Amino acid sequence: MSSATQKEQTPMLKQYFSIKEKYPDSILFFRLGDFYEMFFEDAVEASKILEIALTSRNKGDAESVPLCGVPHHAAESYIAKLLARGKKVAICDQVEDPRAAKGVVKRAVTRVVTPGVVFNNEVLEAKAPNYVAACCETSDRRYALSFADISTGNFELSLFKTFREVLDECLKQEPKELLLPVSWEKQEEVLFLQKRHPFALYTFLNETSFDPQALPENVTEKITGDFKKGLSVAGALWNYLTYTQQGKSPELKPLEIRSRTGHMVLDENAQRNLEIFKTQSGEKVGSLFWHMDKTETSMGGRLLRQWLAYPLMDLPLIQARQQAVTLFLEDPALRRFLEEGLRRIPDMERLTGKIVSGVAHVRDLVQLKNALQELPAIRETLASKEGVLQELGDQILLLKELTEELDRTFVENPPLTVKEGGFVRDGHSSVLDELRKIAFHGKEFLAQLEQKEREATGISSLKIRYNSVFGYYIEITHTHKDKIPERYIRKQTLVNAERYITPELKEYEEKVLGAEEKIGRLEYEMFLTLRDKVAQQATAIRQSGEKIAVLDCLLSLAQVAFEHRYVRPRVTNVGEIEIEGGRHPIVERFSTDPFVPNNISFNDEESRFLMITGPNMAGKSTIMRQTALIVLLSQIGSFVPADSANVGLVDRIFTRVGASDRLIQGQSTFMVEMVEAAHILNEATEKSLILIDEIGRGTSTYDGVSIAWAIAEYIHNTVKAKTLFATHYHELIDLAAGLPGMKNMNVVVKEWNGQIIFLHQLVPGSASRSYGIEVAKLAGVPSSVIQRAKEVLKNLEEEHGRAAKKDTEQMGLFEK
Repeated sequence: MSSATQKEQTPMLKQYFSIKEKYPDSILFFRLGDFYEMFFEDAVEASKILEIALTSRNKGDAESVPLCGVPHHAAESYIAKLLARGKKVAICDQVEDPRAAKGVVKRAVTRVVTPGVVFNNEVLEAKAPNYVAACCETSDRRYALSFADISTGNFELSLFKTFREVLDECLKQEPKELLLPVSWEKQEEVLFLQKRHPFALYTFLNETSFDPQALPENVTEKITGDFKKGLSVAGALWNYLTYTQQGKSPELKPLEIRSRTGHMVLDENAQRNLEIFKTQSGEKVGSLFWHMDKTETSMGGRLLRQWLAYPLMDLPLIQARQQAVTLFLEDPALRRFLEEGLRRIPDMERLTGKIVSGVAHVRDLVQLKNALQELPAIRETLASKEGVLQELGDQILLLKELTEELDRTFVENPPLTVKEGGFVRDGHSSVLDELRKIAFHGKEFLAQLEQKEREATGISSLKIRYNSVFGYYIEITHTHKDKIPERYIRKQTLVNAERYITPELKEYEEKVLGAEEKIGRLEYEMFLTLRDKVAQQATAIRQSGEKIAVLDCLLSLAQVAFEHRYVRPRVTNVGEIEIEGGRHPIVERFSTDPFVPNNISFNDEESRFLMITGPNMAGKSTIMRQTALIVLLSQIGSFVPADSANVGLVDRIFTRVGASDRLIQGQSTFMVEMVEAAHILNEATEKSLILIDEIGRGTSTYDGVSIAWAIAEYIHNTVKAKTLFATHYHELIDLAAGLPGMKNMNVVVKEWNGQIIFLHQLVPGSASRSYGIEVAKLAGVPSSVIQRAKEVLKNLEEEHGRAAKKDTEQMGLFEK
């Protein structure tokens, strides 16, 4: 803040400074009349982001004050733009009636809006959570991570052994804000997190903010055991939300534990390489979530995202979901009826969040009423079914009395604001109806009064009128001034007429103006009372919303299965995986040519490790990824793109795919390969699925072959995970001869008239060559380069053959 401006401060600016110094990291929206004004640095910064004019007070003065402003009734759209740029906004409102104020109107910050603490639909993404997260280290050297979504009330806590796991979780949930200890600000891991998740707002807090005592007992009653050590991070989150709500405790559900033990783990590489939520170019279109999302409600979309982020290890729950999908596929009429009902249900979770937080408007209550009115038909329909559908129906709470009261009270299309009234139905309140009759049906009274006065005075041109300055008055031309009764009180003289009032007209005016004020106050009180009543039912409303979201997800899985000819997989606790006619869901959807399906078979005795060879562009990567996606979809309870599938539960999916580097961290392509490989070798188990698409390519040929060889042996002999291992090192095919669980596979290529044809078919055996030069030719590399490459290849193969023969004669190939 400029010190020059404080030389001769006006009372208003003194007030501004006293408030602004409490919110130095926020842009202060300072209410002045019908506008929110911003001053000084806030104005300069906001005017650029909002693309509005920057002006000044005391224009031309050496100490002019930069300012800009936005209309208060349109503030939310401007706040949304600031939040999108990672800014915080402190809303400073007038907290007393300006008409009753003596001196400067009292003002105070009523809320702080941040990217992670917001209810505005213009900011919130409908089918994604809007989390603010906090992380710190526990006393036993683990990492505690807590998420809260104030728009839905979700509140979670997790414990992790490594910071890498924290990164994996943040990439799944994509929090809009991260709260971290100030001592971490310069740590390498945090700098890496900021690079990988650059769009979040990072806030560094003092250690005292991480206080478990900040949490109310009713929020932590479910927390036991080691997770109590993580309560300090949840306390930091609670403190921060309380700060943004100006001391009001956040309205959150009881703290829930999110544990890895009940779910398949998908790390950062798996999320990225399998393109679960975004493609590798960062687009949502083309991701697995985009493909699977046929949900009709925002709640269902968010839950489906969670299902994909946390595939199940719970076999009975997987089978229950499958059974529901089967029922929907067998009964298309049921599916269509429920989908139509869900289409009319708004976001019950976020509406409830607004209501319990005290920021809901009348339209939000009407929307909630519309949702509640859809529930009886859905519940009744599900009651006649079986299994998970019947259970869902039983858990949908109808709240009939509340629904009827909302319907009786509010009009169907209420105005945007509540203070002026006009949203309560006629006939709901006799007091309100009488006031409305006085305020809005005065034409009849005035017409009768006008006729009465004409008859009493004999002045046929007498008129009763109204304006905002003089109120109601009787106007009589000078022609009839001799007929004016003594009871008329002169109000104003005009050129051709006089204006008068009477005691009766004055009494009516006071009655009308008082009625309008009373109407606004009475309707607002009715709104607040009913909003509080709805808030008291928040738990029941949220429960019904959660069950509707589950139903929506199951219908979405059924619709995808119907549209794309998916089959029900047999999911078991046995380690084998058998897929016949498997297809890649996204590649198949975008392909203009018929997709070539493939078979995959894993069993512990003969083929838990498949060594895949074949040229680039032949389809190795597609086959590997589709296998992982079929397993993942099986474990969320979905049907899968295959002719048939038997899937043994997988605890983790690991991917090491392609070449990349992290120059910002000083890591080369080869270092990244080795870091990813080390992560797999150290973390994978017998129940894991590993995809390795090239390893060892970032160094010299012999180094690369040796490393790839040793990694393959280690996975086969020690880890024993189900593995798809694609390589261009043909030397590795010899491994299968000595390793009983390894099997060579290759993607078939046909040569015809000097050309190669990719058949995209995976078959037993190894590829005889890589066809790299042929692929280069297809890519358009100049013919002279292709010809020279063939000559060099021939010379190298002859030289390698002679050397290999000599080595074999002397010591045996790869003799140990």
